[in-house]
Amino acid sequence: MSTHSSIADIRTTYQKKTLNEKDVVDDPIAQFQIWWDEAIASNAAEVNAMTLATASKDGKPSARTVLLKGIHKNGFVFFTNYESRKGEEIAENPHVALLFFWKELERQVRIEGRIEKIDAAESDEYFNSRPLESRIGAWTSPQSQVIPDRQYLEDKEKAIEAEFENKEITRPQYWGGYVVIPDSMEYWQGRPGRLHDRILYTFNGTGWKKERLAP
Repeated sequence: MSTHSSIADIRTTYQKKTLNEKDVVDDPIAQFQIWWDEAIASNAAEVNAMTLATASKDGKPSARTVLLKGIHKNGFVFFTNYESRKGEEIAENPHVALLFFWKELERQVRIEGRIEKIDAAESDEYFNSRPLESRIGAWTSPQSQVIPDRQYLEDKEKAIEAEFENKEITRPQYWGGYVVIPDSMEYWQGRPGRLHDRILYTFNGTGWKKERLAP
């Protein structure tokens, strides 16, 4: 009982900023860029960390943290193993959600939409920009698969290093980028008394509609 009480007593009073309809622009991705720049300026920890929620074809959800690696005019880019659990679920069900939480600004952004692979050339360009150990790691890890132990990874890493010694480390075909193309985006600003500000953008087929939501 004491444990439950102590958890229930954890509270934060949000009071740093406000969010009004007049404060946001008409394009939600342009608005994200504004908040992104402010998050960068605030030195927010892991500023590009975002929760990615996917679901299987029968609707069973799963979520994990991935890293934003690009903001396109039509969506949000990250990179991963296409054969991972999230990759398999994306292949079955292209509807996903993203969540950013920047505690330093008492803000979150919720994004829902569809997901698709980006162009292979863009995946190549990003892969080639990664540190050596990350490129080796992409070849080493059979992401989401059961492996016998840590030693398996370390042995495979050594084998991959030997295979690519004095050679270009090319991108595995099973590894690359996705773009999440939103059909709704919600901007949330923490306020006192849990009367938070929430502005929702919804795409109606021809443009974006803005509405305020109750907290």
